[in-house]
Amino acid sequence: MNLKSLVQGALDQLERDVVRKPFRIFRYRALATLVAVSLVGSALSPLQAAPASMAGGKTKDEGGFQTAAPYAILIEAESGTVLFEKSADTLVAPASLAKLMTAETVFNEIREGNVKLDEEYVVSEHAWRKGGAPSGGSTMFAPIHSRIKVSDLLQGAIIQSGNDACIALAEGIAGNEENFARMMNARARELGLTQSNFTNPTGLPDPDQRVTVRELARLARHIVATYPEFYKWYSERDFTWNKIRQSNRNPLLAMNIGADGLKTGFTKESGYGLVGSAVQNNMRLIVAVNGLKTANERADEARKLLNFGFNGFESRLLFAEGQKIGDARVFGGEQRYVPLEAAGKIPVRILVPKNSTERIIARVVYQGPLRVPVEQGAKVGTLKVWRGDNVALEVPLQTAESVMQGPIHRRAVDSVTEIFGGWFRAGLKKL
Repeated sequence: MNLKSLVQGALDQLERDVVRKPFRIFRYRALATLVAVSLVGSALSPLQAAPASMAGGKTKDEGGFQTAAPYAILIEAESGTVLFEKSADTLVAPASLAKLMTAETVFNEIREGNVKLDEEYVVSEHAWRKGGAPSGGSTMFAPIHSRIKVSDLLQGAIIQSGNDACIALAEGIAGNEENFARMMNARARELGLTQSNFTNPTGLPDPDQRVTVRELARLARHIVATYPEFYKWYSERDFTWNKIRQSNRNPLLAMNIGADGLKTGFTKESGYGLVGSAVQNNMRLIVAVNGLKTANERADEARKLLNFGFNGFESRLLFAEGQKIGDARVFGGEQRYVPLEAAGKIPVRILVPKNSTERIIARVVYQGPLRVPVEQGAKVGTLKVWRGDNVALEVPLQTAESVMQGPIHRRAVDSVTEIFGGWFRAGLKKL
């Protein structure tokens, strides 16, 4: 065996030690890099310590705005910028707001080709008794043992908030409510909704069924962007089934504020809740509130939040389309860093209060160093932007170019660097 082979073998073993022995030498770790951004009218302090929200601190009402809603969030749909939040990550009972997840699960099954709009499902005795006319709750008044098209069941669930429609959909797709709830949770995790848990398709009371208003808003944003052909049903003012005409329960639709969705909910446990969306001057906002005392209070607080967003904010460009946002460290590569850009090369914008001097801090967060080979377009991190103390925007990042394995001497230097870095970090932990 020649010298080069010996060196290569030793180096390969060293690299395996570096990346595979947790705590002893080195563990891949979350890295955060401050990014300089420039906003007219905003002060940037890139060397300032991380705000409280980065360490899990509580958020507070922004811009002096107050709401009676115990749980609330307002986001701009295109960028996902958070304009206002209040206890947005507290788990609460969703009531009929859970039907947003029910609908999305069905939409996805249709998109995947597993369900067809014109196929018919039977309204079982269980669906009729638990969610139909005898139940005394929200219903589309579907007759027992009747066969109804998926398209009509969806409209009954969306426009009339029919529990019978939701149960019929769940049974038709998954056999029963429990199996469908498992589908809902699996789909929620695919969409990045990590906190919410669903146990039935109706939102009827269950101690294990909980959501956050932040994740409800994210879900609404996804529905608006992904299913325009189905989202139109959320703006329908009424729907007639079994010769009974019922009005859409969303009070925002009649307020002349550009509202076109989405859903209301109420149980004694949850209080009055609403997830709504409206468009003004080509800007869409999504609001989610829960825990209010009356239906009127729910409508008023949702409207106030939307008006606050439309009247008080303006869009600012952080990074242009395809612009480099930061760099990620690469282990053992032909170069030590790879540039990062917004996933999809989209421009990165944020909404800020008009005439604001709020501090804007942007950080690139990723698990690293990255291991070679690094493929161009690989999603490797997130750009997090704080406006004041609150995380206002999160944007997925991708690599802007590929990085192949580097020469032996570069890999050796990286290995030694990580070993000593691991010892140094381990020493700091013991202090």
